[in-house]
Amino acid sequence: MKAYEFPVKVTSDGRLAIPDALLSLLPTNQIVRIILLVNEPTDMEEQAVWSHLTAEQFFAGYREADAIYDRI
Repeated sequence: MKAYEFPVKVTSDGRLAIPDALLSLLPTNQIVRIILLVNEPTDMEEQAVWSHLTAEQFFAGYREADAIYDRI
C-alpha cells in the first residue's frame, strides 16, 4: 500500500480539490482508502461557535407575545 500526503482545499461545494500531479499517480477505476486529518478549532473559535449557537437558539424561542416584557 502506498501513502501520499498533501494539503488539499475543500471547495465551497464541499468537494476536495486533489492536485493534478497526484491524480496522475492514482489508479483508475479502483477504490482507494482516504484518511482525512482536520485541524481542531481553537478554544476561542469553539467559544465563538457556542456563543453564536446560544444566541441563535435564544432568539428562535422568542415570540411576539414576549415583546411585552421588553417594555418593563
